[in-house]
Amino acid sequence: MSTPDETPGSMLGRTMRGAGWVVAWRMVTRTLGLGSTLVLVRLLAPEDFGLVALATSFAIALDVCLSIGVEDQIVRTPNPRPALYHTAFTLNLIRSVLSATAVVLAAAPAARFFGDPRLEDVLLAIAFSAGAAGLTNVGTVDFRRHMTFDKEFKLQFLPRLLGIAVTVGSAFLLRSHWALVLGIVANRLALVLMSYAMHPYRPRLELSAWRELAGVSAWSWLLSVVCVIRDKIDSLVIGRMLSPTQVGVFAVGMEVSTLPATEVVDPICRACMPGFAGALRTGSTEEVGEAYLRIVALIALLVLPAGFGISLVAGPVVALGFGQDWLEAVPVVAVLGAAWTMTLFGNVSTALLNARAMLRTLMCIAAVSAVARLPLLPFFISHHGLTGAAVATAIIVAAEHSLLVAYALRLLRLPASRLLARALRPAVATAVMALVLWSSGLGWAAAPAT
Repeated sequence: MSTPDETPGSMLGRTMRGAGWVVAWRMVTRTLGLGSTLVLVRLLAPEDFGLVALATSFAIALDVCLSIGVEDQIVRTPNPRPALYHTAFTLNLIRSVLSATAVVLAAAPAARFFGDPRLEDVLLAIAFSAGAAGLTNVGTVDFRRHMTFDKEFKLQFLPRLLGIAVTVGSAFLLRSHWALVLGIVANRLALVLMSYAMHPYRPRLELSAWRELAGVSAWSWLLSVVCVIRDKIDSLVIGRMLSPTQVGVFAVGMEVSTLPATEVVDPICRACMPGFAGALRTGSTEEVGEAYLRIVALIALLVLPAGFGISLVAGPVVALGFGQDWLEAVPVVAVLGAAWTMTLFGNVSTALLNARAMLRTLMCIAAVSAVARLPLLPFFISHHGLTGAAVATAIIVAAEHSLLVAYALRLLRLPASRLLARALRPAVATAVMALVLWSSGLGWAAAPAT
């Protein structure tokens, strides 16, 4: 389980090839997912989506709170020995069992807290899925280390396809929230099986290499805890102040508005992290800085027009794609579609800081973002409902990702002017597009009436 030699000159090329596979995977699975969503919104009610979104948010929060980042540490390690993989698998299994147990214990109190008894059974099913996740073959982390993302494409595709088939089929038969739950469970179990079919590593229970993971894993765990608090505050506050139905509307609006980030930025950054890790071991700061700027420029060319484009046509997209029952999501898409373009700068910076193991810095920035949500979300929600939640989230996202960029530029000793110069052309082109659509009455227009 060794890794090929890294050279600075090949880092950008290998990162882009890897990113191409990850983007292709996300595009294919998202197309399938979007298609299934268009079917499901006709078969299921908004409260079904809201209930499952609330349950998964709660379960993921508990699971991530126990995350220790062992996979990332294996990626950073130049030549990891077999004992490191065994220890990583054992720790992941322990984490998953603890996470599942925590979800089971919290199921009844959570149902009472949110005032929906159906939530308890949903959480119990999600707990089973969380426990099964611990059996995933940790050897597949080599796909990231070696940047062979074509194998990761295959690993993720079939489980995703099975999950969608189970969800849609169950929706036709059951017409209830259980269709979404069954799809989640099927996807997780299939992923576990595929991980063993695609990689020869076979784990054994062992903790002999725990010292190699302990140092960085402590900060990784703390970062995970802070990030999950930051990411789930929106749903929890909306669920408490408004209703689970509003959580579902916000979740759908968030999913549509963040499509450019989730389908382009996140996949490229997933490939960037091992690329940056290898380059930082072998290359100069100047070479890594140039690669960073070129990656940002490429993503900006794709994401800026896509993000603002979704924001501009939020009304027609929601009305035609999801129906009149979901029109409350229109302002959410309009606000967050534009704001989420900032993540293209921040997420590449996060990949760089993560590769450099600057986890304490990432944790502090995430903590500031989480704390800022506590006063802003209730204030804006109380005055403007879901639109207020979107505005508060947009303000915090812009501030958080500006901080990430500042730290990345400081690490690479780059002036901000060089970054702005690389993003200038796509920014100007996007501004012209927005101006033309807005002045013609097509941009930020009201949803068409049925």
